[in-house]
Amino acid sequence: MLSKEFPGGILVLTGANSATGLRSMPARYIFLDEVDAYPASADEEGDPVTLAEARTTTFSHRRKVFMVSTPTIRGLSRIEREFEASDKRRYFVPCPHCGAMQWLQFDRLRWDKGRPDTAAYHCEGCEKPIAEHHKTQMLERGEWRATAVSADPHSIGFHISALYSPLGWKSWQQIAREWLAAQGSEEMLRVARNTLLGETWVESGDAPEWQRLAERREAYGGTQVPVGGLFLTAGVDVQKDRIEVDVWAWGRGLESWLVDHIVIAGGPDDPACWDKLTALLGRTWACANGAVMLIGKLAIDTGYEAPAVYAWARKQGFDQVAPIKGLEGFNRATPVSGPTFVDATIGGKRLRRGARLWSVATATFKTETYRFLRLERPSDEDRALGVLDAPGTVHLPDWIDTEWLKQLVAEQLVTVRNKRGYAHPEWQKMRERNEALDARVYARAAAWIMGADRWDEATWRRLEAQAGVETRLAPPVTTTEPAPPTQPKAGTPTTPRRKRRAYTPNFMRD
Repeated sequence: MLSKEFPGGILVLTGANSATGLRSMPARYIFLDEVDAYPASADEEGDPVTLAEARTTTFSHRRKVFMVSTPTIRGLSRIEREFEASDKRRYFVPCPHCGAMQWLQFDRLRWDKGRPDTAAYHCEGCEKPIAEHHKTQMLERGEWRATAVSADPHSIGFHISALYSPLGWKSWQQIAREWLAAQGSEEMLRVARNTLLGETWVESGDAPEWQRLAERREAYGGTQVPVGGLFLTAGVDVQKDRIEVDVWAWGRGLESWLVDHIVIAGGPDDPACWDKLTALLGRTWACANGAVMLIGKLAIDTGYEAPAVYAWARKQGFDQVAPIKGLEGFNRATPVSGPTFVDATIGGKRLRRGARLWSVATATFKTETYRFLRLERPSDEDRALGVLDAPGTVHLPDWIDTEWLKQLVAEQLVTVRNKRGYAHPEWQKMRERNEALDARVYARAAAWIMGADRWDEATWRRLEAQAGVETRLAPPVTTTEPAPPTQPKAGTPTTPRRKRRAYTPNFMRD
């Protein structure tokens, strides 16, 4: 049934979910249909497209691989990725009025409000409306033209939408009617964009473009912790060959500033790497009021080399260090739970309940982070009138590079359906490296563990008085008696009495 012989060759059919079928024999020509509907992995042996392409290796330069598909979600669409790497050919047709060659775009299909029956295409050259009956002649006189230069001269791509449908198939009036009917429903809009326009759908939970974040970078005026930063947390991502640390300052309303990005080479197998991380717990960062600040809480991921993380955290003590484990899915009621005691292997010995572990619903904090990144900043005129940044605003320094920015927006919230057809949101990576986003989530979890989401007004005022920051919501609190002195220790700082005294809030213990 799935193998048809003919003079000069054989046609073999297989499914994208069958790893055996995809790698069963060499083939000179591979035809892949609806590649965006393929599963992520074929029998857990890898990407079906990659497995299929490997069958053509024997034929080297004589091979041909043809892929076709209706696109799905931006960043995850296989056909979009292939098209972007090609010479992007579009079908150019002449205007019946002025002869200008152009490829048909949806934003040039226009109609009177509420009247899709008036839909007509407007030429980009002369702006005259083109009636439907001209379409047949336009298609006959059209030609494919490349709109980009492909890195691989042998890779060519074609894109076409329902706007080119011949008379009797789908008219411009029908397209306008279907587009209007889809308004108000994300699912219907997604179908319309995919099937009518042949374009990928951008999920509503998509991250902002890294270029826009680059334009918003700012100088902190020579201080590491800007005015408004009241305490520090760190997020630590452990990799095979390095440990990456991002230090964030937090203010009222969870406004945040990235104050440091540190890459410690060596990885968890290198004792010197852990020594350098330990040194960060006692390091200070300069504040705008002349004082210095310690890290209040450091959250470190246990997903890679958990035994080494547990051993280091136990040695440092859990007042300042919080080992965390990321959980899939959303938990908006309590994004962080714990701590729970887990067994740990220390020095080759297994200790029952030897480590404390916090569980973090990473999807919840990723959604929050992207929502904060999309907040609009006040204009210069508004700032002159005293308008402040909105609660949750994320400030990024001018010294951070584009690679870090791309990592911060490396994931996208997509709607995934299981085998039974039920839909659920899921964060998926659009690029391989996402350490900046992970570290941000861990630092945010550390702020939650410290209690920032549950502090009352009195607590925030005490923090602002400690940091020398004027409160936003009421006149600054003045006191006649000085705060009683306390003995500083790592992770439990005191109110600064002199410049250059390190502090973090002294009421944020677990």
